[in-house]
Amino acid sequence: MSIFLRAIAIVAAGLLCAAGSAAAQGFPGKPVRIVPFGTAGGPVDIIARMYAEKLGERWKQPVIVETKPGASGTLAADFVAKAPPDGTTFLITLSLTHINNAILQKNIPYDPFRDFAPLSQLAVGYGPALIAPAAAPFNDVRELVAYAKQKPGGLTYGTWGTGSTPHLYGEMLAKQTGVKLVHVPYKGEGAAHLDLFAGVLDIAWANSGTARTHLNSKRIKVLGATGSQRSQVLAQTPLFSEEGFEGFEPTTWIGAYAPAKTPPAIVNELSAALREVTRQPDIAARWRDIGFEPAATTPEEFARIHQADFPRWARMIESAGLTAE
Repeated sequence: MSIFLRAIAIVAAGLLCAAGSAAAQGFPGKPVRIVPFGTAGGPVDIIARMYAEKLGERWKQPVIVETKPGASGTLAADFVAKAPPDGTTFLITLSLTHINNAILQKNIPYDPFRDFAPLSQLAVGYGPALIAPAAAPFNDVRELVAYAKQKPGGLTYGTWGTGSTPHLYGEMLAKQTGVKLVHVPYKGEGAAHLDLFAGVLDIAWANSGTARTHLNSKRIKVLGATGSQRSQVLAQTPLFSEEGFEGFEPTTWIGAYAPAKTPPAIVNELSAALREVTRQPDIAARWRDIGFEPAATTPEEFARIHQADFPRWARMIESAGLTAE
């Protein structure tokens, strides 16, 4: 009897595997939508469009990119969290939406763990850079601090959102040095940089790839970079740690999430497709151009990274003196 039951179990398991494979093979069956972090034309939006083209070729279906800017990525994340869990809508986002926002926003409309199915960590950042107009009267972070101490009203700095890593780093710099830095959040780094060029802001933060682009156009100077190692695209820029500032080593990542309750077979297909695209030479090169190193993890690996990073950033945010709003 036990042999008979084991045989039934084996057959049933085989049927389930076959069903899962069939679900993946039949996916998506209709157009797919990628919702990226930030504004149209921003770094994540641009690379999401590259993924959309590659995935469309793989699936023989249109893959569109639909931005939902605002609220430091919360609007985009919430939209995906509430989308049908059929795999035809997924998010490409900074860790901001699933770590910083969850810690700093009291009424965040989604749970970063319960409401999402991790697909893949796509890339790990080198860390944002602090930039200033080319004509600024300071050339590095130390000179910036000395200049700020002569300005009782403080200096303004732009970021891509309240609770973002640049916001955290700006508050850490102010706390460590005793200078006054006034945070001005934007929907994306591009808008902040336009105000920097117009003289509205004193300084701003930028992804290292964006900083290099502006540096090549001679519109800015790069004061310093965060992270634990120098970015390949800003190899001549000293790290904050090299200038004697502590706590600026942790970096952000970019990952993909589907809505919770997406069937495992579809999660696996999405993840496999994203990993395949991430490893392609032109995509990997694009990641490095904007200051990230491609990662391409499995869903299980990505879930472990998210779980481990959450308390680490919570401690950093607390030490910087930021509180939930």
